[in-house]
Amino acid sequence: MNARKDQLKAFDRLLTIMDELRTQCPWDKKQTIQTLRHLTIEETYELGDAILDNDLEEVKKELGDLLLHIVFYAKIGSETNNFDIADVANEICDKLISRHPHIYGDVVVANEEEVKQNWEALKLKEGKSSVLEGVPKSLPALVKASRIQEKVAGVGFDWEEPQQVFEKLQEELGEFQHEINENNTDKIEAEFGDVLFSMINYARFLKVSPENALERTNKKFIKRFQYIEVKAKEMGKSIQDMTLAEMDIFWEEAKNL
Repeated sequence: MNARKDQLKAFDRLLTIMDELRTQCPWDKKQTIQTLRHLTIEETYELGDAILDNDLEEVKKELGDLLLHIVFYAKIGSETNNFDIADVANEICDKLISRHPHIYGDVVVANEEEVKQNWEALKLKEGKSSVLEGVPKSLPALVKASRIQEKVAGVGFDWEEPQQVFEKLQEELGEFQHEINENNTDKIEAEFGDVLFSMINYARFLKVSPENALERTNKKFIKRFQYIEVKAKEMGKSIQDMTLAEMDIFWEEAKNL
């Protein structure tokens, strides 16, 4: 109980500070929902980085930054009499209760998959015209592909076995290679997209996050390449002056670090 009191006290403190900043700080007074948008996106990516690095202290800080943005948007909404932080909180509370009839109603579910299927069915009942309506248009393509596949799988449009998805991937790779052989630039791009989409779908069956997997590889590559740069500097060379053979030696060294 004391923990809940401390949490509410901290949240009230944040709301009070937001009120003060909005009336007293020249920068905060000028902000609008539109001007905050790109900053919110940046903060979300910073949180994503902290999560991938498993840096929980940084996760805590980035969550605070995002919470500030939520409070900021709600403050602006209250000034125009459109909504306030209570409306925001009650909206999500109502949605969670509505979307979890197996907790707050008499619906029985056997597993996580049935929960997901019920979730998508309930969204359609709420007036959504398409299962895919909730996928943001501005999502990066890799993340968007994952969300599209998860959404349609939630209503039963899915493969039955991972092997079927792997066979589809192999089929797409064959079509991709065919267009490369034909040197058809436009079709090469289209088939490459199909290959990526199939790989992302296969990753879902393997319980692998494509976004996390690729970012881990990005980080690994950066670390190894920067090791080569350090070694070049130690040799008194510019990396542009190193031979590929020299770079390969240090690349292999970096793999063992």
